[in-house]
Amino acid sequence: MNYVFAFLILVGVIFAAVNGKMAECTEAVIDAAKGSVELAIGLIGIMAFWLGLMRLAEKAGLVSLLARLLKPILRPLFPQIPSGDPALGNIVANLAANMLGLGNSATALGLKAMQELDRLNPDKKTASNAMCTFLAINTSSVTIIPATVIAIRAAAGSANPAEIIGVVIVTTGISTIVAITAVKLLEKLPVFRIRGEVEDE
Repeated sequence: MNYVFAFLILVGVIFAAVNGKMAECTEAVIDAAKGSVELAIGLIGIMAFWLGLMRLAEKAGLVSLLARLLKPILRPLFPQIPSGDPALGNIVANLAANMLGLGNSATALGLKAMQELDRLNPDKKTASNAMCTFLAINTSSVTIIPATVIAIRAAAGSANPAEIIGVVIVTTGISTIVAITAVKLLEKLPVFRIRGEVEDE
């Protein structure tokens, strides 16, 4: 990505120089830098509010409740994980935290879940089906409270920054279904099968 952005910036500067627009280019850079600082400062308050609210929800047991609700749904998606293994608990906790917008907690839980899945992986040089499934679900995770997006909209002056919640739930739900379908179809192909892993026939 660094190379991509460097290329885009370089092309923009060259284009501005060739067309005699260097003054406008410099002004645009200054305005963008100023706007980014204003946006970042504006985000502090609303992010503190949402993260605090989500932390209260976590302390009140909402994450644990979601985890209990998700466990029977996720169990069939990870047939390779033995019953009662801590890997499934970490996966469930990670997804529950993601659904509530608890990014910091979700990251730690996600890393722990991936470590547990790697412990169960028979081939350490290749990601297991369970690891690929978890990554797909985690990347496309259903989001109930998109705290970061709400905060950005509020900082940008949106009249109703939380109005996107319904749309976000629908779109992330669709993306999760597509991700699960894709990973489950791909893992059935001979080229992606992992030797030594128990297949769910």
